[in-house]
Formats: sequence, C-alpha cells, structure tokens
Amino acid sequence: MQLVTAAIVRDGDTVMVVRRGPGEKLAGHWEFPGGKVEASETLQECLEREMFEELDVVTKVTEVVAISDYRYDNGEIKLVALETEIVSGDIQLSVHDKVKWLHPTDILELKLAPAYIAIAQALI
Repeated sequence: MQLVTAAIVRDGDTVMVVRRGPGEKLAGHWEFPGGKVEASETLQECLEREMFEELDVVTKVTEVVAISDYRYDNGEIKLVALETEIVSGDIQLSVHDKVKWLHPTDILELKLAPAYIAIAQALI
C-alpha cells in the first residue's frame, strides 16, 4: 500500500483544491495537493516537500484531519490529509492547471479523484 499525503489548506471557510493537468495521472480530476511519502520522510516532511515542488510555497503542516484507504486498478493507497498553512510564497502551478478555494460542501460537486471523495466528506 502506497502512503500518500494531502494538504488541507484553509482560507476562512474555504479549502484549496487543485486540478490535475493534461498528461498527468487522473488528468482533469480535482484533488487536495500532496504526494507520495518517500522512505525516510514523516508525513509532515513529505507534504511540505510536495507543496514546495508542486506549488512553489513554503508550508507548515500539523495534524491529521482524515484518512482514506482506496484501491485503484494499479494499486492501493492510504491517503492521509493534514492541516496545512502556507507560510510564504505565491502559488505557482506545475502538475496542476487550476486552483480553486471552495466551501467543503461545494468540493463534492467537482470531478474528484476517487480517493479524495472520503476526505472531502470528512471536511463537511
């Protein structure tokens, strides 16, 4: 099972979601930004690295918000969503082509990557 992190970045009563860009796995699907945990990383270290690599922002990652276990055709993931605060930087998209700030109930109306549906439901 692959361990994957997801950032829950809040701005008031909205949460950031990003859409996977063309050529990426699950292109066109929305998700919370994050990525795969590498061998020697903590969840927090992974998410801080991924946020910098994917969005060019420095973040502070704290507590676990929700966990989703999901089986895709090519394998199973454990998706761990963590509270994340952007400390510095302006969002620059690289693997994503759009960013939105939405109320948690509105996130479920998007074409979410399947593993993220349980995370979005937990935010409500």
